[in-house]
Amino acid sequence: MPEPTRRRVLAVGGALGLMAAGGLTAAAGLSRRPAATGAELRSGVPLPPPFRVPLPLPSVVKPVATSGGADRYEIVQREVTAEILPGVRTRLWTYGGTFPGPTIESRRGRPVTVSHRNELPVPTVVHLHGGRTPAASDGYPTDLVLPEGWSGHAGGHHGGMHDPRAVTTELTRDYTFPMDQRPTLLWYHDHRMDFTAPAIWRGLAGLHIVRDDAEEALGLPSGPRELPLMIADRSFAADGSLDYPSLDPTLRGRPGVREPYVAGVLGDVVLVNGAPWPVHEVDAARYRLRLLNASNARHYELAFVDEGDGRMLEFAQIGSDQGLLAAPVKHFTLPVAPAERYDLVVDFARVPVGTLVKLVNRLGSGRTRDVMAFRVTRKAADDSRVPPVLSPDLPRWRRSEAVRVRDFSFRAGRMGEDGGHGWLIGGLPFDPARSDVTVRLGDVEIWRLVADVHHPVHLHLTGFRILSRGGEAPLPHDGGLKDTVSLRPGESAEIITRWEGYRGRYLFHCHNAEHEDMGMMANLQVT
Repeated sequence: MPEPTRRRVLAVGGALGLMAAGGLTAAAGLSRRPAATGAELRSGVPLPPPFRVPLPLPSVVKPVATSGGADRYEIVQREVTAEILPGVRTRLWTYGGTFPGPTIESRRGRPVTVSHRNELPVPTVVHLHGGRTPAASDGYPTDLVLPEGWSGHAGGHHGGMHDPRAVTTELTRDYTFPMDQRPTLLWYHDHRMDFTAPAIWRGLAGLHIVRDDAEEALGLPSGPRELPLMIADRSFAADGSLDYPSLDPTLRGRPGVREPYVAGVLGDVVLVNGAPWPVHEVDAARYRLRLLNASNARHYELAFVDEGDGRMLEFAQIGSDQGLLAAPVKHFTLPVAPAERYDLVVDFARVPVGTLVKLVNRLGSGRTRDVMAFRVTRKAADDSRVPPVLSPDLPRWRRSEAVRVRDFSFRAGRMGEDGGHGWLIGGLPFDPARSDVTVRLGDVEIWRLVADVHHPVHLHLTGFRILSRGGEAPLPHDGGLKDTVSLRPGESAEIITRWEGYRGRYLFHCHNAEHEDMGMMANLQVT
């Protein structure tokens, strides 16, 4: 097979090569296997026992200015060395010196400007995932912030392709977010073309929470009983560094990963808020858990298990990617794909004091079956509640409103004259200079999506509702307003949205980070 190079040849071997030729027939066979798209990278350092490290809570950054009805923040992207595994030093790329980066808390309708300064050795791009953001601040993959004295590829040239519309800056860039959107958990991460996956893996991810008065008046658990949980898998080399199978470990030139990992990189250490398999002491009371799957490629099926009797605890889903549901939904298990967020309430008063409640991944094996644990330490007063009506403002788009229906396939396929394999949308790999889809502001559209293997599909700018899966009703966890839909192997789904907010150039793509780095993105022009 020819040497794999950016967008020309992407070595996708084994079952994925079959899918390129056999389409969904091969993918349907995979759908009966455990849910994993990718290969696990084994750590070379001894791993700690679970449930020993306390759960860290990301710091909330304070604005440097609050004048004119807007908040301004400053974040420096820099390399640090920190202790993630106990007694082991690990080099990280960070926002503000920590992993996860500092949490930004904003108010609905109050604009935020974040000034990012790039002191890393490579260009960066910041995307606020789930944000209703003007195109100039959305973090298009070629809109680079160059480090001082950058001697790599000139702005606008990437992987042999030229983007005439790229807007690059040196050292700093201001990103402005109007925050004209429903309260929810967003996250910000690097989105540099060709190198999103290794940059996130090295630590470039942080949380952004949007709040408003109406949500705060509901009486949901708050304060110390509201916990943001960024779940991410990683692997560590023998020297304690983060291991990642980059073809170019400097991330300055050649993109891509070694052939066994082109379907996705799975780590063997599960981190929550940057700590391995942590434990958190809780009252016997309700807790609000704001979950984010920040893994590159790993899918989770989460369950809360009472270690004493082995039973699963029922919990309430109150929100999705883009905020609160209309009403709570009860679950015992919850599938979470990369980039998805879920808002949950768990009542620890249902278990005896002293109990260890494990959050487990039913799709994991060995060490990746555990995620974290909660130790119920004391009885306590609890005046929180989960009201039967959560949000009255969810959009109610109907099929009859849609002005058009579009079809998109997300599949491994042949690309280029040399017949190599890649990750394609509609049979094409990403090209920043090509216009793929043009939508009109205000239009309602239905998109029909189909996948070969797992593809969590993310739309920038807009939220959407899931109308169907495989021609059937959506799944119990599919409610509310989403910005990422998890397509399982061989699965199709319909989504509906109204294009609102801003005109300009945006993206939709697979949020398996290795897939998006290797072609599975498309341009979206809002006119």
